[in-house]
Amino acid sequence: MTRHIHDYEGEETVTTADRFRAAVNRRDLAALDDLFAEDIRFYSPVKFTPFEGKPMVQGLFKVLLRTFEDFRYLGHYTGTARTSADDTDADSAVLLFRARAGGKEIHGIDLLHFDDDGLIKEFTVMVRPQSAVQALGEAVLAGLVADGLVPAPAGR
Repeated sequence: MTRHIHDYEGEETVTTADRFRAAVNRRDLAALDDLFAEDIRFYSPVKFTPFEGKPMVQGLFKVLLRTFEDFRYLGHYTGTARTSADDTDADSAVLLFRARAGGKEIHGIDLLHFDDDGLIKEFTVMVRPQSAVQALGEAVLAGLVADGLVPAPAGR
């Protein structure tokens, strides 16, 4: 069952999570950029420390959008959750997805936290199974290196 949010006049309100899903479906980097806070933090399943700042996260999404195959959102939940960066409660959305990367089927969630202006201030991705995490990590690292966003690992 999908719950729609309506404003005081009964009009349906499009949320940031709705706009985010639509931008990902269209692979629209400009629309994604409009949804990110300047100080956004992106927590990846393959890196302990977050990617920080709008330019870095925008570059990461450029790589992700070309790395994932058959990416699709399957549903979502909304509510509030405690953020990692500042340990405060924030409006949040969990988006469930399926995709393929490096020949592996991926099941995952995107956890989005929003700031007071409705922009995405924190983004956490969790995926399974472990073999998919490894394949995704290798593919994304190769894309980040190719785009000059991170240095090549030593020994490569």
